[in-house]
Amino acid sequence: MTADDPPLVLKLGGSVITEKDRPETVDEPALAAAADAIADALDSGAVGRLVVVHGGGSFGHHHASEHGVSTTTGTRDPGAVSDVHGAMATLNRAVLAALHDRDVPAVPVHPLSLAARPGGTDGDLDLPLSSTATLLGEGFVPVLHGDGVATAGEGVTVVSGDELVVELAVGLGADRVGVCSTVPGVLDDDGSVIPTIDDFESVADALGASDTTDVSGGMTAKVRALLALDAPASVFGPDGLEAFLRGGTPGTRID
Repeated sequence: MTADDPPLVLKLGGSVITEKDRPETVDEPALAAAADAIADALDSGAVGRLVVVHGGGSFGHHHASEHGVSTTTGTRDPGAVSDVHGAMATLNRAVLAALHDRDVPAVPVHPLSLAARPGGTDGDLDLPLSSTATLLGEGFVPVLHGDGVATAGEGVTVVSGDELVVELAVGLGADRVGVCSTVPGVLDDDGSVIPTIDDFESVADALGASDTTDVSGGMTAKVRALLALDAPASVFGPDGLEAFLRGGTPGTRID
């Protein structure tokens, strides 16, 4: 692997690393297992350049829901913005600490300080990537997260980790994308993993809303976002993380 190799973009779902039905509670064993898999893949050379994104789980989603903030509804209350971002920064520090304990050179990148929706909620996300790309080039593992985002006409709305994954994958030229969720893949009506998805209409009926508080769209939003990518993506559960990092395609492959 060299500094010019395309990066891998990995999302750790908020429901994976937190106890999503208990406000601001990290799932310590799950986070430790994820950090172990990441460290092992980097140490073995299976992964070269890596960008990590994590969701909000019981941290950001809890506060965003309390304040009525979502990807489409914003707030101009600085206290609400501070609550959402502060909770996400706290979770980010926990993720960084787990990675640092395993000598992963992880560093935080906070979207609230970088990104904007200058065209409002219907406009594209503007996420400058020069700092993230430079950090990658210097051997770091940037760790981003769902966050508040300045939005014209709405104050501050939520930007989901799934949307960040798309922006990072496209902007950094990722060759693979992985989304580690609480389920072993995208499930059909019978609860079985759908092996491959190449269009949304074929799975639309099988996709439902998240069963816990999620202000960013649940599995439906994940699939729509990943279908927009040129790079192959996989949605898998925690048991599939190690296999994905070593080049496998566990769970559901989305092309």
